[in-house]
Amino acid sequence: MQVYIGLGSNLADPEQQILSAIEDIAAIKETTLLQQSSLYSSPPMGPQDQPDYINAVVCIDTTLSAHKLLDALQKIEQQHGRIRKRHWGERTLDLDILLFADKVIEDERLSVPHPGMASRAFVLFPLAEIAPEISIPGMGELSVLLEQCPREGLKQLDKQ
Repeated sequence: MQVYIGLGSNLADPEQQILSAIEDIAAIKETTLLQQSSLYSSPPMGPQDQPDYINAVVCIDTTLSAHKLLDALQKIEQQHGRIRKRHWGERTLDLDILLFADKVIEDERLSVPHPGMASRAFVLFPLAEIAPEISIPGMGELSVLLEQCPREGLKQLDKQ
């Protein structure tokens, strides 16, 4: 199944955190890295007294279930010393399953498509770079969502 994962970091050398996490994602069993977006710099969504974020989106192909993949991603976050100091606060690494094929998943551990993605430039623009024609279940065409989403300080960094 094709799965899109959002990555974000604003602590402990964020660019390196993201690049290393992409390698870690590619190494997950039963998973192949298909594409990765450029890195993007974005202002923090929550409290403004924290560093800007580095964000990216990757596309993988996996035979894992959504929950097994979530477990693997949470393990990678822990290996990167994930610390969540406060809601929407700074963090070493945040990995979110954005889309899991065309499935809609809603349970106590996982919401897919990711509920906030339709209004987040740091998700939509990197996603559009690698999957411009995608339609998001329950949200609509990515191209339409992009038209309604201001860039809000999002800057594309050099392609890796």
